[in-house]
Amino acid sequence: MKFLPFIFSFFFLVKITLAQDSQKVVLNLSMDEVIELAREQSQLAVMARHSLLANYWQYRSYRAQYLPSLNLSASLGQYNRSLVALQNSQTGEFDYVQNHNLQNSLELSVNQKIELTGGQFSILTKLNRLDQFSPISNKIYNSQPINITYLQPINSFNTLKWDKIVEPKYFEKAKREYIESMESIGIVAVNLFFNVISAKNDLDIANDNLISTKKQLDIAEQRYAIGTISNNDLLSLRLRYHNSQLEIGDKELLYDMAMLKMTSFLGFRGDVHLNLEIPKEIPFVMLSFDEVVEKSFKNSSFMLERELNELSARADVKRAESSHGVQASIFARFGLNQKGESLSEAYSNLMDQEIIGLSLSVPILDWGLSKGKIKLAKSREEVIKTQNEKTVMEYEQDILIKVLQFNKLYRQIELSKEAGNISEQRYRIADERFRNGALSVIELNTAQSEMNSAKAREISDIANFWINYFNIQRLSLFNFIENRDVRYNIESITNY
Repeated sequence: MKFLPFIFSFFFLVKITLAQDSQKVVLNLSMDEVIELAREQSQLAVMARHSLLANYWQYRSYRAQYLPSLNLSASLGQYNRSLVALQNSQTGEFDYVQNHNLQNSLELSVNQKIELTGGQFSILTKLNRLDQFSPISNKIYNSQPINITYLQPINSFNTLKWDKIVEPKYFEKAKREYIESMESIGIVAVNLFFNVISAKNDLDIANDNLISTKKQLDIAEQRYAIGTISNNDLLSLRLRYHNSQLEIGDKELLYDMAMLKMTSFLGFRGDVHLNLEIPKEIPFVMLSFDEVVEKSFKNSSFMLERELNELSARADVKRAESSHGVQASIFARFGLNQKGESLSEAYSNLMDQEIIGLSLSVPILDWGLSKGKIKLAKSREEVIKTQNEKTVMEYEQDILIKVLQFNKLYRQIELSKEAGNISEQRYRIADERFRNGALSVIELNTAQSEMNSAKAREISDIANFWINYFNIQRLSLFNFIENRDVRYNIESITNY
């Protein structure tokens, strides 16, 4: 529902005419308007926005780990009435004594991870209360007004350091992938747009063929009556007339199916009919292979994904190397504490506490396991580098083919238009000659088929131009018609 106002305002700005015939809604849309609607309200667009939001919150979670965290924990009403084993310190004998108490504790802590070293710094304050009911009845408080702790791993993999390198790149990749998704949605919309245009053209041709064939059949029957046309030619026209009627039914079904796919993709519900306007002007754009490659490497997610693959492999190597050899960590704590039968006593005459220690883990014999992990990680790193080089080479070849194909399409459209005009003139001449009895039915059918094929070819070439152009625009995320980078208002989606 949040996009509904945009849709209505969009229709108003582009001056789309709405006409209701009973329950049918008719919309007049250009290709650009269809693309904008698809990017705004299609299911693919909704999925792309949610995918971007998921990556955004993952990025926010990454950034949060560098900020101090404030935590409150409590253990309330821990009631315990049971028999516990107790050993006599002099005789060593065990006996079971009754334990009957109630414990409560409250702790407030601030934790801060240190990106440079990978350690963690903590400050906490804590209060415990123990109520003993038997064999004697008393209560005691234990306070820790302040407790400062630092834990520093040595020779371990610094996850914080690597996250700061890769996580911003992952989010940048997610943003570029969102833009690429929007461009892909545009390509789907253009394909469906020209499917409808082509189906409508085929239906119009079928209707025109039926009308012209009916007129030609009427003339042929008159000429047959006076003996200027053979029965075979007359039967040929009658057959073509019946086939034209059948063809209209087939073309209507194909047109309805193409229209249904288009309206469903655009997210319309109910009986909606689209009057689509084929682009009148084809921009003259000649692409440079070097420029397309440069824009693609700079703007798209392709090279960023290759870089992240190599960084991930390098991190695996560092992780394997850090797990090899001596593992150590330093733990240091300074604080104040006290106990007492009342809160005032628990916070009076505080006693200091200092704890510092070094823990070590030294592998003596692991049968080459650690070295094997390092070798394996380095081997995978080299494989990924080689795969990236191969992928980049194939990617450039793919762009080169697309650029070469695209640069020929403008001239091809011009030739298709010329062929369409020539075939239409030829058909008019053929039709006139047939009316005058100077042309056979076979020659007339040939002229009509060539004209129909030329019309379909012109639409097909225009469709190929735009589909190929938007494919290249998606690869490069650069608008070569307006000479600018492709941009979307990502901030309005993430609200950051």
